[in-house]
Amino acid sequence: MVDPTAEETLSSTFESSLCDDVQDLFNDMNSQKGMLAWSLQRKVEDNPSCSVSLIPILVKKLEEMLTKVSKSHEKETYMPIIPVLHTLYYVVIQSGVTLHKSLYQNLYECLVKLLILPSPYSTVALHTLRSIKMEMTAPGSLYLKRVIAEQNMKNEHFAMREKVFVLADPAVFSAPLEATVKAYLNVASWLRNTQTMEKTVLFHVLQTGLEMTCQSSRLAQALEVLEDHVVKEYFQDVVQAVNQCLNDGPGGRGHYLNQLKQINKSILAASNKEIINGGEGPVYSTTMPLPEIKFLTWKDEAILWDLLAEFTLNSGSKRLSRDSGIMKNLKVPDSDDTKQHPDRSPKQQERRNAWRKRQSLDQLFLMTEKIEVGTGNASLRKEERSCTARVVIMGNDCTLGRLTRAYYAIREKESKRNMLTKKLDLQLYYIPVSGVEPSLSSPDDSRLSLASCLDRVDPWYSVNISSLGAAIPTLPELPPVYNKPSELSLYLLDTMCYYLRCGTQPVNLPVYSVKMTPCNSDATSVEELFVSHLEADIPEFRHLKDQHLKEPSVRQKKSSAELFGVVLSVSYTKTSMSKRNVKGEAAMTWRVVITSEPAASASGENYLIARFDSLNPAYNTKIQTQNISIKTMEHRTLCVCLDKDPSRTYTDIQRIEISPCLDPGCNIRSRRSIGNEQELPFNKYLDKVLSVPINTFSGVTI
Repeated sequence: MVDPTAEETLSSTFESSLCDDVQDLFNDMNSQKGMLAWSLQRKVEDNPSCSVSLIPILVKKLEEMLTKVSKSHEKETYMPIIPVLHTLYYVVIQSGVTLHKSLYQNLYECLVKLLILPSPYSTVALHTLRSIKMEMTAPGSLYLKRVIAEQNMKNEHFAMREKVFVLADPAVFSAPLEATVKAYLNVASWLRNTQTMEKTVLFHVLQTGLEMTCQSSRLAQALEVLEDHVVKEYFQDVVQAVNQCLNDGPGGRGHYLNQLKQINKSILAASNKEIINGGEGPVYSTTMPLPEIKFLTWKDEAILWDLLAEFTLNSGSKRLSRDSGIMKNLKVPDSDDTKQHPDRSPKQQERRNAWRKRQSLDQLFLMTEKIEVGTGNASLRKEERSCTARVVIMGNDCTLGRLTRAYYAIREKESKRNMLTKKLDLQLYYIPVSGVEPSLSSPDDSRLSLASCLDRVDPWYSVNISSLGAAIPTLPELPPVYNKPSELSLYLLDTMCYYLRCGTQPVNLPVYSVKMTPCNSDATSVEELFVSHLEADIPEFRHLKDQHLKEPSVRQKKSSAELFGVVLSVSYTKTSMSKRNVKGEAAMTWRVVITSEPAASASGENYLIARFDSLNPAYNTKIQTQNISIKTMEHRTLCVCLDKDPSRTYTDIQRIEISPCLDPGCNIRSRRSIGNEQELPFNKYLDKVLSVPINTFSGVTI
């Protein structure tokens, strides 16, 4: 017989331990707490019933934060709210037990109070609130829908499909590092047992919904002896019950639980003869199964389009239209339509109308999406899409530069012929990994400037993702992974999955276009893109620069005139309210470094910082602008490098012109007469600048 006093003491000790974990994790966040966050997640996964104790602790923590916010509206007091909300979501989805109505009610009321906060806190709170409400209505539904989407499980009611692509930059990943990371990610396939996936979902939903009336051990035995086709039938019954309950709303909860009881009873009856009385059934883990992860080294930018197109075409029964606009692929028009235009043949009329109408609708779709993103209503359109591609980029600023060009190419293709956007929700994630350490003498050698921006915007991103990225280069030094998962391989997988599931708020990194005019008048201009960094130096002054860095006293011995005078002509627009155009000259300059400051960390407005480096510090200058033109003088030329990528270096350049890159999806005009195109009236209200949305936990905080 168990001593009730000892049991109560054990429970009290466990709750105290959970409380300490929460306090340690959410007080004074720093990058050293990534492993601590993962440890708390593992504790919930290993012991789902602890959610009953953990949720009240998290609710209390939220209430403390709300009190601080009401007293001080400083940005720092808001920051820990989102990590607590994500932890709540994760605890609820992993719980595996029915949470009492009073506990849900307290949580619900606390989340409602958070809706008065500014975005993105209210946005994440609303998402958590909707998830909690769904789980209150149909216990186990969050788990079921997430597993169905991630595992691409066939059913008649939930059509969502997801795929994870991890693209690693070979310039950053050495062969040993690539092999190690691939082995760590392959652990996901070892831990995924597709044959028992339907049994796992059945067990989780029935156990969560029926709680004490569900005999877990007997149910596990029953599921084990049933044939696969019988399990599939019961799985479809549970999916149908969840779907019906969610459609009926809170009033359908009672009927839903009765359906679960009938399904559970039927499973036990169908396998009654095969169950060994007194025997222990298999252990079904309620831990969320790992999604299928496809790891590739990203050698070709075009492969991203190929991966997305293949996934979208192969997902679901509804295929993408391959209509080429040719007569045999089009529907024959009504006879009345052809009679109205006797001067046109049916063939001419069909082809012309089909192409023009489709092109306009495709472009309008992209523009509508852009407007919804700006107003915060993009989630409505995303929910209509059946496929979600989660693309994880591993690398540095150079890698994000390549992503920018690939993303622009996708938007350009979609603006001409929409094949993916209507069906595919593209989600971009970034794990910063650098193979080069910045030198103390030259901070510009840092390859993770955009990662630093994301860290400033979202400390929880820094705690979990940047710390993970910093640990990845050390993996080859650790013992190899063979036939069983190690703690570190699980840390990599679990942290990545946590990022994929909870990193829903994007930080939009602005993209800039640069037009480079060569000194040779016969050569054509080059138009390129960059997202973080542009560096232009004058090759003939490199030896002076090196000498200057080694022997600073040289410039004191020689006058400025003996070196060189004005070398660059500069024209730019001020970022102030006046937007005034400024023209000037740069003297003794050997290098220009232009870096991007996204709105997320730049007080609400994107801009560039252009720094002109001179041998004489008196001539060093910095300017803020969104548009700038730089031209060399006296037949000198520039060597231009984009996003710190040596493979994107251009020489013999006389002029560079930089401005915000326009989104190809917003380039639509109306044709009111032949040969006369005009912008649509609402174009002037639309933010046409292209930006790359990188998912974080909190997104933009303005």
